[in-house]
Amino acid sequence: VQLQASGGGSVQAGGSLRLSCAASGGTFSMYGMGWFRQAPGKEREFVAGITWRGGRTSYADSVKDRLTISRDNAAKTVYLQMDSLTPEDTAVYYCAADLWPYSSWSVEGMDYWGKGTQVTVSS
Repeated sequence: VQLQASGGGSVQAGGSLRLSCAASGGTFSMYGMGWFRQAPGKEREFVAGITWRGGRTSYADSVKDRLTISRDNAAKTVYLQMDSLTPEDTAVYYCAADLWPYSSWSVEGMDYWGKGTQVTVSS
């Protein structure tokens, strides 16, 4: 499974970005898909996750009501809509796939990772 994240960039506080993660290989519709982020000097952390059919989503407390994860299984793509961004959201964002459709969303539990995309939010 190959994952390619895109859509990062630089925005001012309060702005929005939409990240995309396109998958190739494997059976995308069977995977739990998640977004994680890593800020400089910090450990990689869970941001949002979505089960294989999109019926259940999970979010880190710090991003609830601001970020929305969704997926299009026909397009083999998972999205992260990011609104009301703050400087604390600045990080490299990674998408990841869990072969178990109902993931626990732990960094160690994810099976495949894409290369990250940088998000920078200025005050």
